[in-house]
Amino acid sequence: MDVSLTQSPSVMTLNGIDVAVTRQGSGAPLLLLTNEDGTEAGSKLVDLLAKDFEVIVPDAPGFGASPDDERLTNVDDIAYLYLDLIDHLKLRDVRLVGFSLGGWIAAEMATKSCQNLGRIALVDSYGIKIGGPYDRDIADIYVLPRDDLAARTYGDPSRAPDFATMDEAAVRVIARNRLATVRYCWEPYMHNPKLLGRLHRISVPTFVVWGEKDGIVTPAYGRAYAAAIPGAVFETMAGAGHLPQLEQPERAAAMLRDFLKN
Repeated sequence: MDVSLTQSPSVMTLNGIDVAVTRQGSGAPLLLLTNEDGTEAGSKLVDLLAKDFEVIVPDAPGFGASPDDERLTNVDDIAYLYLDLIDHLKLRDVRLVGFSLGGWIAAEMATKSCQNLGRIALVDSYGIKIGGPYDRDIADIYVLPRDDLAARTYGDPSRAPDFATMDEAAVRVIARNRLATVRYCWEPYMHNPKLLGRLHRISVPTFVVWGEKDGIVTPAYGRAYAAAIPGAVFETMAGAGHLPQLEQPERAAAMLRDFLKN
């Protein structure tokens, strides 16, 4: 599916819900679901993937350039919305890639329908509960001290963004995205208690990628994720933390490209 290069978002209306969508590149469709801060949008990773795919990046209501919509209250709602987006765009054999929160959304989508999906890649994804009711499977990103959060998120903590020096508009977008994350993901925190038991429904090739130094959701969490998906392949990225796609974009793009082009 060939399209012209487009890097400014356009707004699509899906069953009365407005969604901002950015499209870049040409080739097979790749639906890219960003992490909770939305920092893959406009990143080097997207530029690299757009050399081989048409990269489609939606903003869920309340995130990025999409207006709020009170009818959507949880990740399940976003998953159905993005399945509607695939239908709206008449996409087939979609490569679905999700990072962190986006990985959780991608997994929810695939347990509902793999009809138009070709391959799935989940990168350091949230969404499941693997421990007991009092086990902390997912670090609380809202209460950790800044230095601790940076050490858990980045293989090299010096790569953590300095909001004091960032463009004000960019900081506002991240702040809005974090507020939206709380709205969708706070209770229960960053997971769906039923998702683990539904992952067996994913029926397309799946690649689970994890930063070996991820201290937000550890590689053990990632291995449990992969083990619950039939035939899923699990691989770690040496030296990377929770955001390997931002720390090592060339390596991440190469790994994803090798899997998604098969």
